[in-house]
Amino acid sequence: MKKTKNKLWTSALTALFFAVLIVGCKDENEGIVGLCPVIVSTDPVGGAVNVPLDQVISATFNEAMNGSSITQATFSLGGASPAGRGLAEIEGTVSYDAATFTVSFVPAENLRPGIEYTATVAPTAKDQNGNFLQAPYVWTFTTNASPTVVSTDPINLSTNILLNKVVTATFSEAMDPLMINGASFTLMNGTTQVAGVITYDGLTAFFTPSVDLLPDTDYSATITTGAMNLTGEAVAADFVWTFNTGMLPAVTTTAPINLATGVLLNQVIEADFSEAMDPLTITPTSFTVKQGTTSVPGTVAYSGTKATFTPTNPLSAGTTYTATVTNTAANPVGIPLAGNYVWNFDTGVLPTVVSTDPLNLATGVPTNKVISATFSEAMNPATITSSSFTLMQGTNAIAGTVSYSGTTATFTPTSPLLAATTYTANVTTGATSQAGFAMGADFGWSFDVGVIPTVLSTDPLNLATGIPLNKVINATFSESMDPLTITSASFTLMQGTNSVAGAVSYTGTTASFTPTSNLLSGKSYTATITTAAKSVGGIAIPSNHVWSFSTVAPLGPPVVNLNSLLEYGIIAGVGVTNNAGASEIHDMNVGIYPGARSSITGFFDVDGGPGLIFNGAFHASDDVAPAGINAALNQAQSELVQAYDDAKNATTPAPSVAPADLGGQTLAPGIWTSATTMLLQNGDLTLDAQGDENAVWIFQVGSAFTSVGGAGGNVILAGGAKAKNVFWQVSSSATIGDNTIFKGNILAFSSITMNAGSVAEGRMLARNGSVQLISANTITRPPN
Repeated sequence: MKKTKNKLWTSALTALFFAVLIVGCKDENEGIVGLCPVIVSTDPVGGAVNVPLDQVISATFNEAMNGSSITQATFSLGGASPAGRGLAEIEGTVSYDAATFTVSFVPAENLRPGIEYTATVAPTAKDQNGNFLQAPYVWTFTTNASPTVVSTDPINLSTNILLNKVVTATFSEAMDPLMINGASFTLMNGTTQVAGVITYDGLTAFFTPSVDLLPDTDYSATITTGAMNLTGEAVAADFVWTFNTGMLPAVTTTAPINLATGVLLNQVIEADFSEAMDPLTITPTSFTVKQGTTSVPGTVAYSGTKATFTPTNPLSAGTTYTATVTNTAANPVGIPLAGNYVWNFDTGVLPTVVSTDPLNLATGVPTNKVISATFSEAMNPATITSSSFTLMQGTNAIAGTVSYSGTTATFTPTSPLLAATTYTANVTTGATSQAGFAMGADFGWSFDVGVIPTVLSTDPLNLATGIPLNKVINATFSESMDPLTITSASFTLMQGTNSVAGAVSYTGTTASFTPTSNLLSGKSYTATITTAAKSVGGIAIPSNHVWSFSTVAPLGPPVVNLNSLLEYGIIAGVGVTNNAGASEIHDMNVGIYPGARSSITGFFDVDGGPGLIFNGAFHASDDVAPAGINAALNQAQSELVQAYDDAKNATTPAPSVAPADLGGQTLAPGIWTSATTMLLQNGDLTLDAQGDENAVWIFQVGSAFTSVGGAGGNVILAGGAKAKNVFWQVSSSATIGDNTIFKGNILAFSSITMNAGSVAEGRMLARNGSVQLISANTITRPPN
């Protein structure tokens, strides 16, 4: 708290002092006219020491001054030496800056070192209100006494200095030339003093060595305290700096490299140096190329760090050359190579064709063949053209495109070659290597293109019959084919207008078509090999090869023709009922004839019952729509009678007596008959088509048919069997047991009952009676 109060008192007293100082200011008539101007700062400040010799002296007022009152007489500078010898007033230029209220004095020449100077601003200076500075403002300062070294060349710790370097030191002020001599300016190599001549000019001392400096050597230069300025002031202490001269230049890389082979005949020989060289030392004398003892004429040039020798004429093939850069080649500081740099290289030999494709006298060449020739070395691509690489058929030139890559030239004919024809290829001496060497002579060879392939045989033969359903269809060619052309596009199999899916393969000279699934029985098939099939020589068969065959007859009896009944899942004479549960009919209609619509019950679409039909409709004899439905139902009922009779009377192949219980049996296609009832009870019945999806079963039941659900009683289809080809002709009524999975079409004389949970893939067709769905039954259209 006490310190704060002291500061406040100090500030108050200071303010009071200035108030007293600047009030009562008198003009030239001694009248008090206002506040006085005062100088608030100076540069240098009073009492400053070590002031630079080029100092501009200035004083700043507290207010704007009348610029016309600031004259040469207003601001003066004088000084005295430490010994007391007076100096005349210093000449200089006075100026005033109205923006900063500053008056400046610029000495006409640098101040003297070690001198105390007195600056004075006279009271003739007045402000813009005419108030004068009340008294002369005087302050003193002292300039720097000792001279210094302000810069050197080379700078301290510099490297790669030229060997003919003149070493210099520049001082802060003018020095006494008599004191810049061999005693005050020395140059040392280790402990050995370097001889040289010392001169002085302006502010700079020069040391010129008597002989060039040594390469890659550390030197130390010194300005001693024996160096004095014009007033006898010596540098304060010895000034020492060091530097290192440049290293010996060397050849770092050449082209060609030493011991290179296969060098081009138009090779420009190059030498790259470790540093820039003196171009005047890179001449035909310092850079030579010889073949043995014979000099190779050429032109020498230099750029950057690289010297080049360009032979006047191409070099000779298969020849050894020696290139030399002598030690007269030097860098810009005069440092030469340590010794002659010598390297050797060999030019390339004549190129040859080492292989061709096709080989000479080759036969069976593809018509799409690209002809190629491979050389013993890389060639000049510009010389591999349609002039230097030709293909002839007799005296006729073949059009084509010539290209080159690596060491191989290729001729691609514009059009396929002709089958069974001889061609001649030729590479001329117009083809040259990259070294400029031409082949010793033209190189020619000939070859024969292959013949047209044909289909020699097929399996099955054309118009063959009784072909097995698992048959793999084969075609054998007269020669090897291109496997890439034997595909599902070039080898097809059709059944009528339907494509047969299958996998195509090729081995030896045989193409094979393996159907994805067994062929259909009793069908005709057509196989085709198209002209897309080509030999390995690229030659297509002359035309599509087509042949046909027929498969074996379907197993079992002829299929029972259902005609319009195919669209019905249920046909009944007197009634169709769904007693309980959401029974479903899929993708088929439900019909009743001669029964009326009122006899169809338990279905949502009819009376709101739980039964459902999907993608189908209910039709009854008394329906008025769609038009003609009564006649259609009458027709369906008639076709049911015919189908029933056809199934009952079928005798081919000879019927087989069915087991008393079909459960647990596996039955082949055929007619299975029972004079009385037929039971499916103890286990499932498996119907095995043996791979024939057209196989047919007809079950002739002399009385009732019953399947028992639960542990057995399901119908299982195997070997490609289809539900649409299974017919159950029942002379009275049929019952499908609880939860039975049933397959086939039931043609019942009387009624059909599907117990709870039983499902059928097929049709429930009752001639005279009803069809009852007990609960949650499903009837699904058999797939084709």
